[in-house]
Amino acid sequence: MATMDFSTLSMTEIVRLQNQLQQELTRRFEQPMALAFSDIAGSTAYFARFGDAAGRQLQQLHLDLLQACLPGHEGRLVDTAGDGAFLTFASTDAAALAMIELENAISRENTTRSRERQLQLRIGIHHGPVLTDGVVVSGDAVNLCARVASSARPGEIRLTREAFQELALMLRLNCRPVPNAELKGVARAVELLALDWRDHAVFPTRVRVQETREDLELPAQDIISFGRLREHEGTSANDIVLTPADPAQARLISRWHFELRRWPDGFRLRPVSDGVTEVNGVAVAKGEEAKVGPGATIRVAHVLTLVLTSPRKAVPEDLAATRRVG
Repeated sequence: MATMDFSTLSMTEIVRLQNQLQQELTRRFEQPMALAFSDIAGSTAYFARFGDAAGRQLQQLHLDLLQACLPGHEGRLVDTAGDGAFLTFASTDAAALAMIELENAISRENTTRSRERQLQLRIGIHHGPVLTDGVVVSGDAVNLCARVASSARPGEIRLTREAFQELALMLRLNCRPVPNAELKGVARAVELLALDWRDHAVFPTRVRVQETREDLELPAQDIISFGRLREHEGTSANDIVLTPADPAQARLISRWHFELRRWPDGFRLRPVSDGVTEVNGVAVAKGEEAKVGPGATIRVAHVLTLVLTSPRKAVPEDLAATRRVG
């Protein structure tokens, strides 16, 4: 292509040329696209604790599991950087289903890994206009999607309102609003939703402590620890801290009492102490396992009663309105 001589152009002519180029760029290369980012949660601490080789292995596990999920959902891995991956899909439904498949694959992998070596991702999905030539993908929508992923909690899939509006009805029904977030580098507050990728008929999402009337959310992890100890050597000791109303009863609960471990077919409870743990009235010994689901009652040291629940999901307002009209 011949080089143009701009030295003879006036300012007005250059401005006109800029406008023409912008219009041509938009006409030829701009298109709406479903985007996703996945990023390893806690990787810096993982590298510091286990070393560079183990950290690099965790990164490779992320990419291997991810790439195995893409072909069935018309997904493409556009780029990787550090612990993250940038993906595009033919539709937002495909992006959501691929990320659900990825999370389930991670849960299966985590059943063979210790709590300290679990792989957890933060995932963000967005739908918006990008500039692409079929290889390179760029634009504000890409930056926004990356920020949405960084705002997610470990094990969570977050979507923008724009992505939610592109989803099929059944996927929308699995979404719940989360507080609007001020994302770094994004001038406006962004309306976000979380996609509940687990089957709530199998996996409870909350635990109710009957004696203290606490209603606690279960973290989106594949191993969830329960016990009386809040901190150990400056770090969190248990995901769910069990605190009886009567301080004299606290010592009956072990520092680390039991764990919930996520398997493809549901949670399994495993006591990690010799303290008494009962599931639906049946004692479970240390090292044994009992399958638990929504409605299961767990009795801890004869002093606390825990009930696993899956509350009815709230329907986002615009979807509720659609359903009423329809």
